[in-house]
Amino acid sequence: MKTCLPQTGWRPLIGTGVAVGYSLLAMSGAAVAQAPGATIITLTQTGCQFLESEAGIDHGFKTKKKNDCEVINKKTGKDRLSKATPLTVKPGKYIFRVTNRNVPYELGFWLRGVGLARLLQPNVSGGGLTEGVTRDYSVELTPGNYAYSCPLNPTPDYPLIVKE
Repeated sequence: MKTCLPQTGWRPLIGTGVAVGYSLLAMSGAAVAQAPGATIITLTQTGCQFLESEAGIDHGFKTKKKNDCEVINKKTGKDRLSKATPLTVKPGKYIFRVTNRNVPYELGFWLRGVGLARLLQPNVSGGGLTEGVTRDYSVELTPGNYAYSCPLNPTPDYPLIVKE
């Protein structure tokens, strides 16, 4: 079994047996929950997209490999991204819980600062998301503009804004 850990050095919480009680909130379509010490943001990947980032609309893209998404996003990505509502959160600790719902190849997750801020802002990335698998990516976010995407199932660079 292949294991990919986030670059931040934090380990995923999956399989730790930690019981987390929380209440769901709606935030830009993503499921957001409070956990002790961190907020959980749930994201679901289907072919070439994150569902929550596109108002829960599954475009039904059929992909068998990365190149399929590159072609699809070249045609539709700019328009889809213009309709996406940025995810806006406060500074703090977050767990991005990402699921590969139905993509038949391994996916990942990458959250990073935008522009030169990429060098200074926190980031997290990892892979190992085979079909049906969910992984947690932990990061402590500071104020600024970020983007998140999947480079293995090329998605648009969805915006994330962190502010008080």
